[in-house]
Amino acid sequence: MSSQESGLSPARQPGWLDKSKTDEELRAHQLRLLRRRWLKDQELSPREPVEPPRKLGPVERFWAGFLEPGSWWRRQVFKTYNTGVRIFVYVLVPTWVIHYYIKYHLMKRPHAVRYPLPKVYPGDVIQETGEVIPPLEIPSSHH
Repeated sequence: MSSQESGLSPARQPGWLDKSKTDEELRAHQLRLLRRRWLKDQELSPREPVEPPRKLGPVERFWAGFLEPGSWWRRQVFKTYNTGVRIFVYVLVPTWVIHYYIKYHLMKRPHAVRYPLPKVYPGDVIQETGEVIPPLEIPSSHH
């Protein structure tokens, strides 16, 4: 900054050498000016930060061109996606809910859920045949 820009005479400008200052005061004054300049340099202009243009790989380049805003392909992808979401939400989910309710709450055997057969123990009688389950033969094992 020149003396014409600030409107101050050179003797009144910050940083102007004053003969009466000691070396220590002069050093402190210079450090303050340096800090002030450094802080001023940290302020970004509206154009900063300037970044180099990003290089796209082949797949990114394809998708960037394929899905450009307003392109025919983008509209088709959007329509297909929305159709899929609507089918899932309005057809499949209700179908699954209805199927679950019918399967577990309304249907009777034999088409309902098959539960495990009852446990059979030695000495039990099988109702269909009247057969008695013989006791298990466990060989005696001496330790």
